[in-house]
Parts: sequence; structure tokens; C-alpha cells
Amino acid sequence: MPIRSTFALIGLTAALLVACSGEPRSESASKTPSTDSVAKTPSAVSTLENPSAEVLAERAPDTVRVRFETSKGPFTVEAYRRWAPHGVDRFYQLVKMGYYDDVRFFRVINGFMAQFGLHGNPRVWAGWQNRVIPDDSVVQSNKRGTITFATRGPNTRTSQLFINYRDNSNLDGMGFAPFGVVKDGMKVVDSLYSGYGEGAPDGAGPSQDRSGSEGNEYLKRDFPKLDYVVKATLLTGPKRP
Repeated sequence: MPIRSTFALIGLTAALLVACSGEPRSESASKTPSTDSVAKTPSAVSTLENPSAEVLAERAPDTVRVRFETSKGPFTVEAYRRWAPHGVDRFYQLVKMGYYDDVRFFRVINGFMAQFGLHGNPRVWAGWQNRVIPDDSVVQSNKRGTITFATRGPNTRTSQLFINYRDNSNLDGMGFAPFGVVKDGMKVVDSLYSGYGEGAPDGAGPSQDRSGSEGNEYLKRDFPKLDYVVKATLLTGPKRP
């Protein structure tokens, strides 16, 4: 399955956001953390590689709060099932399993968005890139601070997310359904490293193909300044086992 997809460009033309298994792409394209990665037990990795049907069917609470500890500091997301029930359920499932721990913000475009959700372990990514969820209706606009699943077409959302840096309401008509908003720490999101710009082949940033197939080994070696999630923690609902 191809790892690129398309989103609409901001500002000038209609070129689109691409992503491995569902991500954005724009027109244009430190603080050292105390921990470089979060160790996982073999059983936790196995669960991430092969989530059970029960895990994938779990319904999220009506409101889900998640604290993201990052290499630049913390921010908190509040997600609402009434905005996008399928998206919030998937977000809740992924956070509960620890999916976003040690995941890089691999595509950060000033004035557009910050994208993440490609797992650093290629085996885990291989297990998720085709686990799609149905589309949600767009009931909220892609305003600054909202968080949305990336997509490569209808009913293709998996695990990649982006946080809007500005009013990207031009994405609303393309089916990008925000499911939550950054409630605290938007300054942290604004400060994520953006120096690599757009990803290859359109820019000097990471290749999504290689990010998916080689994981954090590739990103740490070739793009060492990328910021990342140290740990994502549920503040509402049952915590991860």
C-alpha cells in the first residue's frame, strides 16, 4: 500500500497534504528531554503489533483528555465523541495502548500544521497502516489548535494526526474532521522543530516511506532535531494496563 496521500495546500494552490496511511501535506513547505524513548515490554509491543478485536471495538468516553509529554514540554488535548465518534474511539484506543510514546513530529510546517503518528517501530507501523476507521462527518472546522486525523482518501484514517497552526477551514470540505482541541500548551506545539520543512521528495524533511519502513532509527540518525512525544497519558477513562 502506498505511503503517500494528498491534502489541500494552504494559501496559494490546491496541492495537498500527504501521508503514510493518512496524513497531511502543505503548500510549503532544543530542549533536550530527560528521556529519549519509552521502553516497552515484549508483551506491550506485541499488543501494539496485533491489537485484539476487543481493543479495536472499545468505545471512548464522551470526553477524552490526554496529556502529551514532549521533548519541548507538555500539552493537553481534549477530544469529544460528539465531534467525531470514530476518530475519538481510535484516538482513545491508541493512547491507552501507548502507541504515541516516542513518536516523532515528523512533518512540522510553519503556518500550517504539525503532523505525527508514524510509529517508531516498523513492525508496529506495519500492523496499523491498514487498520482503517470509517469517516466521520465534519461538524467542527479545522481552526487553530484543533487536532484531526490525516487521510489518504475516504475511509482511510489510521493513526496519523495533525494539529492545526492556523485557520485551515479549506480542509473542512475535503473531509478532514477535527475530533478535539489543544486545551493547554499550544505554545509548546508552536515551538516544535520545523527546520526540516516539507518531507521528501518535495522538501528536505523526512521521507514518509522511509519513516514507515525504518522507523526511529532513520529519523534519529538523519533528522536528529525532530521533537517527539515522550509519553501520552489518558487523564480520563481507564488508564492503560
